[in-house]
Amino acid sequence: MKNSLPERRQERGWSQQRLADELGVSRQTVISIERGRFDPSLPLAFRLAGVFACRIDELFDPEEEGAQPS
Repeated sequence: MKNSLPERRQERGWSQQRLADELGVSRQTVISIERGRFDPSLPLAFRLAGVFACRIDELFDPEEEGAQPS
């Protein structure tokens, strides 16, 4: 799933470790989410949205890159 986490994190000047600390997860979890290798649980998605003061759907795009809507 495509997401805007790296850009939002960098806008704040935060490292991956800082975001991990804010969320109470490992740095590896943040890396995996940012790279689209891991989809966060709903509670974690809500925490991410809270950290960035936005809605979940503003962080994550469920459409694959290049996919056409049906």
